[in-house]
Amino acid sequence: MPLVAAAVCPHPPLLVPELAGAAAPELDDLGAAADAAVARLLAADPGVILLLGAGPETERFGTADYGSLLPFGLHHYVRIWHTNCAGVEALPLSLTIGAWLVNRSGTELPRLARAVAADASPADCAALGADLVAETDGRVALLVLGDGSACRGVKAPGYDDPRAPAYDERVALALADADAEALLGLDPVLSAELKVAGRAPWQVLAGAVRAAGGDWRGELSYHQAPYGVSYFVANWACA
Repeated sequence: MPLVAAAVCPHPPLLVPELAGAAAPELDDLGAAADAAVARLLAADPGVILLLGAGPETERFGTADYGSLLPFGLHHYVRIWHTNCAGVEALPLSLTIGAWLVNRSGTELPRLARAVAADASPADCAALGADLVAETDGRVALLVLGDGSACRGVKAPGYDDPRAPAYDERVALALADADAEALLGLDPVLSAELKVAGRAPWQVLAGAVRAAGGDWRGELSYHQAPYGVSYFVANWACA
C-alpha cells in the first residue's frame, strides 16, 4: 500500500510569521499544531511527500514550480522542492503554504504537488484520490491543505452564517475519526455558500484512503476559528 500517512492543515497566509506581524502570537498554537502534524507525517518514514490543495483547476505541478507571497505583501517565493530554471510561478495559495510548511520542517524528501479544482464534484474528488494512490510508487505521505467555513461571526470574511458551526463540527468529527465517507458526504453547494476552501481536497483524501484500504485512525489536534475562519489540523495513519 503506497499511502502510509496523511495530515490535514489549513493554509492561511498568516501562518507565515513575516506576514502575520503583530498578530503572529495569536496564531502560535495553530503554527505549532501544523508543524507537529508535518513532523508526524515525516515520522511515518515516507519516500515522498505529496501536497494536495484546491486551485482554479485540477492539475499537477513540476517539482521546481513555486508560489509567491507577494500578493500578501511579502516578496518571497516558495518552491515545491527543486530550484532550477524549469520552474514556473504556478502554485495556488493552498500549495504555496503547504510547500512553506514542508520546507520549514527541513526535510530533504522529494515533494510532489497536485491541485484539485475547488468546484470538483465529490465523485471526481474521490476518483482523483484513487488515481493518486494508483499512480504513486513507494511509501507516500499526503499533506492536504484546506480551510473550513469562513462564516464564523460578523467579522468573518463571509460574515456570519448560523449553518457554519454545525458544518465545521461535522468536518472536525470526520477528521478525528478518519471517516472517509463522512467527508465524501459534504455538500458542495453548502460548502461554497460557507466559503469552505477545504471541501474538495478533503474529499480527495477520502477517495485516496478508501482506495488504499486498511484500518485508518485519525487524531484532530487543532480546531478553532480565529478571525472567523475555521481551521483544522489532523493526522491520519493506517493501523
